[in-house]
Amino acid sequence: MYLTETESIQLPTPPQMNNHGNYIISLGNFCRWLGQQAEELGVEIYPGFAAAEVLYHEDGSVKGVATGNVGTGKNGDQEGEPGIELWAKQTIFAEGCRGSLTKTLFERFNLRDGVDPQTYGIGIKELWEVQPGHHQPGKITHTVGWPMNQTTYGGSFLYHPEDNLVVVGFVVGLDYKNPYLSPYEEFQRFKTHPAIKGVFEGARRISYGARALSEGGIQSLPKLTFPGGALVGDTAGFLNVPKIKGTHTAMKSGMLAAEAVFELLSANAESRAGKPRAIRARSSKAGCTANCGRYGTSVRRSAGGCGKP
Repeated sequence: MYLTETESIQLPTPPQMNNHGNYIISLGNFCRWLGQQAEELGVEIYPGFAAAEVLYHEDGSVKGVATGNVGTGKNGDQEGEPGIELWAKQTIFAEGCRGSLTKTLFERFNLRDGVDPQTYGIGIKELWEVQPGHHQPGKITHTVGWPMNQTTYGGSFLYHPEDNLVVVGFVVGLDYKNPYLSPYEEFQRFKTHPAIKGVFEGARRISYGARALSEGGIQSLPKLTFPGGALVGDTAGFLNVPKIKGTHTAMKSGMLAAEAVFELLSANAESRAGKPRAIRARSSKAGCTANCGRYGTSVRRSAGGCGKP
């Protein structure tokens, strides 16, 4: 839907944005459910501990990550409880947009050489409980136009899941020229439009949040693998803007990376099985530092299915 300040114009749905037959779900609930499935399979999850440092082998390959100290003072003058080191044969980085550790990997391994610069946006989202008469389960609305001007990239989304809930959000490209523009305030203005405000009459806001988005597309994807690890999800920049699909591509990249790592480690195990013990130990180090390049090849092959920008 295209918005002017007082009017709305219904636009045809672009073919790549056709979502008929799909589900509207809570990503938070979905991730919690996935976590439970993973733990039942023996995966260890450490919530609340952010990785603070990349660890390296002597040969320069990635060894793992270390968590930050717990209890460090505001000015860093208290050592606190030291963090822990997590070592892995392959370390998969999934930090989201502009990950702090991923940025160091870009520089160390020159992963962004030969690709377009990344572009960014900010997305603001709210969850509302609306009046039953204003709720239409399964309805999806996207808008462009007002309150953005013709030179500022931005747009909105409204999703109607179950239980009289509505998810509303607004995205603004971070290349806007007006230094006084506030994405949050533009989002609030958007909700006052005549075509939108009725949904929220008598409604109650339950929660809200915001996050940065990588919007450069496939031409901005860095090299995905390096000795000892790989990048997946939005830390690499897999958001497909024309389809407005980021979670889907993040999950697919994780699946492809997992398959490539499994194949790599299995091949290393098989190669060690028939060799003497002394050679086996040396091969083990090679397995830890090997580059799982099949992952990058798989991503390029599947790019057509994800929809090239």
